[in-house]
Amino acid sequence: MKLDILVFGAHPDDAELGAGATIAKEVSKGKKVGIVDLTRGELGTRGSAEIRDAESTASAKIMGISVRENMEFADGFFVNDKEHQLELIKIIRKYRPEIVLCNAVDDRHIDHGKGSKLVSDACFLSGLVKIDTKMDGDDEWQDPWRPKVVYHYIQWKNLEPDFVVDVTGFIDTKVDAIKAYGSQFYDPNSDEPETPISSKNFIDSVIYRARDLGRLVGVEYAEGFTVERFAAVDSLSDLI
Repeated sequence: MKLDILVFGAHPDDAELGAGATIAKEVSKGKKVGIVDLTRGELGTRGSAEIRDAESTASAKIMGISVRENMEFADGFFVNDKEHQLELIKIIRKYRPEIVLCNAVDDRHIDHGKGSKLVSDACFLSGLVKIDTKMDGDDEWQDPWRPKVVYHYIQWKNLEPDFVVDVTGFIDTKVDAIKAYGSQFYDPNSDEPETPISSKNFIDSVIYRARDLGRLVGVEYAEGFTVERFAAVDSLSDLI
C-alpha cells in the first residue's frame, strides 16, 4: 500500500499529541495516512506495553488512518545505528510516502530527539540505490524511495514552528485520539502514579497550545511543525 503521509513516533501517543489534528484533517481530505511507532512504550510509568497496544489501535480508528505498525525497538534504549536504520528503510520503501512526519528535533524525553534523527537519516538513506533491502519473508528486493519532505511536529518543549497547519474543526478528534490512551493521561479515578503528562493541565495545554498557535495566524486552532529545508509555496495566495 502506498501512503501519502507516514507519521513516526518514538512511543504510541507521540503522533497523536504532536500531529493528531493534522492527521485527522488529511484523512478527511482523502489522503492515505499511516503511523509507525518505534517502541511499545514499555518503560512508561503507567500502564503496560499490552495496554498501550490496545490503546494505539483504538486511537488509530478514531483518526481513521490506513495502517499502524510498531517496530518494537527498545523503549529508552534504541539507537541511531545501521541496524535500526535498515529496519526503517524497509518500512519507508514499503509504504513510499511523499511526506514523513516525525518527532521533535529537541525535547524533554531522550527518545524524541533520537527518534527524530533516526527517522530523518533513514529517509535519506532509503533513497540510495546501493542499499539493498527486503521485507521479511519476501523474495523481491525493494526499490529505493526517498520522501519529498520530512517535517517534525512539536512536543513537550515549546519550540518555535517554521509553519503551522490550520486544524480548526479537528481539535476534538485529536483530543479523542489522545484520550484513547486512558492509561497515560488524566483520569481522576486512577490509582496509578502521577506523571508529567497525567494531569488535567497537560490535556488542557494541548488544546490551549493549538488555540494560541491559531490565534497567531488568525484561525481557531493550529499545529506547528519544523522543517529540514526551506518550506516553499507555489504562490503568495497559498498562504493564509
